[in-house]
Amino acid sequence: MGKVKKEEKDQTLPKSLTGIQGLDEITNGGLPKGRPTLICGSAGCGKTLFGMEFLVRGARMYKEPGVFISFEESVKDLAVNVASLGFDLDDLVKNKKMVIDYVQIDRSEIEESGEFNLEGLFIRLAAAIDSIGAKRIVIDTIEPLFGGIPNQVILRSELHRLFCWLKDKGITAIITAERGNKSLTSQGLEEYVSDCVIVLDNRIIDQKSTRRLRIVKYRGSVHGTNEFPFLINENGISVLPITSLSLNSIVSNDRISSGIPALDDMLEGKGYYRGSTVLVSGTAGSGKTSIAAHFADAACKRGERVLVFCYEESPSQIKRNMLSIGINLELWEEKELLLFHATRPTLYGLDMHLSVTQKSVIDFKPHIVIFDPINTFSVGNNDIDINKMLISLVDFLKMKHVTTLFTALTGSGGASGHSSVSGSYMVDTWLFLRDIEIGDERNRTMYIIKSRGMANSNQVREFILTDKGVDLRDVYTGPSGVLTGSARLAREAEEKADELLIKEDGERKQLVLERKRKALEAQIESIRIEFEAEELVAANELIIEQNKIMRLKQDRFEMSKSRKAGSSVTQKTLNGKKTSKRGSHETIS
Repeated sequence: MGKVKKEEKDQTLPKSLTGIQGLDEITNGGLPKGRPTLICGSAGCGKTLFGMEFLVRGARMYKEPGVFISFEESVKDLAVNVASLGFDLDDLVKNKKMVIDYVQIDRSEIEESGEFNLEGLFIRLAAAIDSIGAKRIVIDTIEPLFGGIPNQVILRSELHRLFCWLKDKGITAIITAERGNKSLTSQGLEEYVSDCVIVLDNRIIDQKSTRRLRIVKYRGSVHGTNEFPFLINENGISVLPITSLSLNSIVSNDRISSGIPALDDMLEGKGYYRGSTVLVSGTAGSGKTSIAAHFADAACKRGERVLVFCYEESPSQIKRNMLSIGINLELWEEKELLLFHATRPTLYGLDMHLSVTQKSVIDFKPHIVIFDPINTFSVGNNDIDINKMLISLVDFLKMKHVTTLFTALTGSGGASGHSSVSGSYMVDTWLFLRDIEIGDERNRTMYIIKSRGMANSNQVREFILTDKGVDLRDVYTGPSGVLTGSARLAREAEEKADELLIKEDGERKQLVLERKRKALEAQIESIRIEFEAEELVAANELIIEQNKIMRLKQDRFEMSKSRKAGSSVTQKTLNGKKTSKRGSHETIS
């Protein structure tokens, strides 16, 4: 429904894209097409450059030729002034994409004649427009044109005629004007006859120059109403929507390692969500940069690009310090996977930092961006501005699907001691490092305050820096609470001694039982051998007895046999007759 309404609005009010970075976003499509727009501001705020970039980008990007009418700077000066931005005016003029006309106003002639009208200017403008079929025009500025007219009635009349003439021509126009003392312009009339009024401002805050842009009115169209900072650099004008315009970034379900296995375990064993924002806050010296270095090292090992913005230490100092915990960042820098961007926060204003960050991200196209630390921007009472900048940064990086890690210095006192510019409310995962003092020593601990979209550990882990990197010790909870440092080591030593005593006592008991078992087995073996010997003797005696019995039987048989044989012989011998044997009885015949 909202999209349909937007399309209907766009149809009712055609617009001309400016091509100026950020401006078309806050104007919802550019300047009103075929209507005049007033750009007003003090000297040096960028009015001329604004108009020139509108024409150059219109000719290059949208094939809309333009006319630039200058009342202050010559054609040669204009060409030289914008050449540093890559605008080749001579080439555009040569290819009939632009007409640049310098009109010199002699106030003495106006004062002497006492008459003034814009007929001559209209003819000159019409000729220039028709010569190239211009769709755009810039008049810079109108003060020299109307500055010599003492009669306010004539001035107002001619001023109104100029705007109406431009509108009748159906050409998209920009008219620049100087700021007045109590009004937007010196005459106080231009803003009323213009369909769109944009004010440029160049103010000094904390000795830093900051340019701001504000859309005062835009007939027939919605527009951003805030003050938006804008920059002028080698790419021209960049308008920065400092406040977030939408929350429609697409999230990822992919998980990436923090570079510390124990920390990954505290985050469901999978690490951070890709494209999320992580805040590591803690007291000074608690190891924030070391955690960030682990994250960068792990990303580079995966072949991903990492962009590090450091605001306290130089890259060489960071690389040297990280070598002490076994992380070689220089290796990844040589492979062009790691890029440092080191500046002092005081080098320029927040707007420039924001612009530099966005430009660096666009150029390097990193997967990971690290800011170390962010609270160094805090000077005086600018926390609100810093938080706005962080919101803009987070939105920009999330739209780019870049995983971001911020570090922030906090005071003591636990999580409540975090700085007001920590940005904790907008990050997805918040790790808090804290120093604790137990037994006359200082120890580091770490815990997770929040991690959106995942179950996370609620443990307070002891945080140790070793020559092999960060080590998160397992939780040790004794009778008196969580122990760290030497207290933990002493308690662990006591437990190990107790375990050793228990083990030795068990081994002694086992040895006694073993001896008893062997003695019993030896006794059983002796009895068995004695039994077998007796069994053998008994068996031999039994055999002897059996043999005796057999012998007796045999003897008895032999004896019986011999007795029968003796009796027959005796009988035969006595009778001298043949005998016959009948059974056991013998018959004598």
